[in-house]
Amino acid sequence: MSTESTGRGEPDRTLRLLWRHRLGEPVGSRGPKQRASVDAVVDAAVEIADDEGIETLSMRRIAERLGLKPMSVYTYVPGKAELIDLMVDRVAGERPLPEPAGSLRERLEQIARMAWDEYLRHPWLLSIDTSRPPLGPNVSDRWEWSLRAIEGLGLSDIDMDQVVTLIAGFVVGPARAYVDAERLHRSTTESDEEWWERNAPILEQIMDPARYPISGRVGQAAGEEYGGPADPERAFHFGLARVIDGIEAYVAAASRIAR
Repeated sequence: MSTESTGRGEPDRTLRLLWRHRLGEPVGSRGPKQRASVDAVVDAAVEIADDEGIETLSMRRIAERLGLKPMSVYTYVPGKAELIDLMVDRVAGERPLPEPAGSLRERLEQIARMAWDEYLRHPWLLSIDTSRPPLGPNVSDRWEWSLRAIEGLGLSDIDMDQVVTLIAGFVVGPARAYVDAERLHRSTTESDEEWWERNAPILEQIMDPARYPISGRVGQAAGEEYGGPADPERAFHFGLARVIDGIEAYVAAASRIAR
C-alpha cells in the first residue's frame, strides 16, 4: 500500500485553500474559466479514494469524474500534495463534534470512537502520514474538541497533548487490522474457518504441544472464541479500556501530587 503525506504542499497555498471559506475561494490563474469548485474537487478525490484506494488517485481521475479537462483541475488545487491535506481536513469535519460530557472514560471513549469510525469510513486514511498535520479548520476544531474533553483535570499542557496523542495512536493499530481483515474477506471466497481447517493437518504435525504448550492452549481458545485468527473490533474495545485505565490512574496520581 502506498503512503502519502500531509504537510508537503507549499504552505501559503495550502493554508489559503484549507481556510478558503474564511479567506475566500482562490481564483485560478491558469486554464479555462472555472466550472466547478475546490469543494467539488476535494469531494471527488475523497470518493475515488473511498471506492478504489488512495493509490489510484490522480488529477486525471478527478477530472474524469467531474467531466473536466485534466489540466483544468490545477486551476482549483495546485497539486496532489495540497489535495491530500484538503482531503484529510475534509473528512475530519464530516461529523458534528458533540459537547464533551460524562466521565473521563466516556469522553476518551468518544474521542477514540470518532477516530475509529472515521478510519472505517475512509480506510485510505491509514496510509496517510500525518506527522505534519494539515492545519485546516476541521482538523483544528477536532484538536480543540479533544483537548476540551480533558481540560480541568489538573494535567499540564504537555500531559494533555500526550493523552490525546496516546488515544489517537492506539486507534490506528486495531483499525488497520480491521480494515485489512475486511479487505481479505472481500478478496477471497474462503472463510476464516475454512482457512483454519485447510491448515490444521500440517499444523498438527509441526506444532508440538511439548514445545508450545501455552501458545497452543491460548491459540485454540482464541480461535474458538473469535471464529478466526483475530477479532480486531474486540481488540479495539479491550485495548482502549486498558489504555483509559492507565490514563485514569495517571490523572488520579497527578491530582494527589497537586494536593
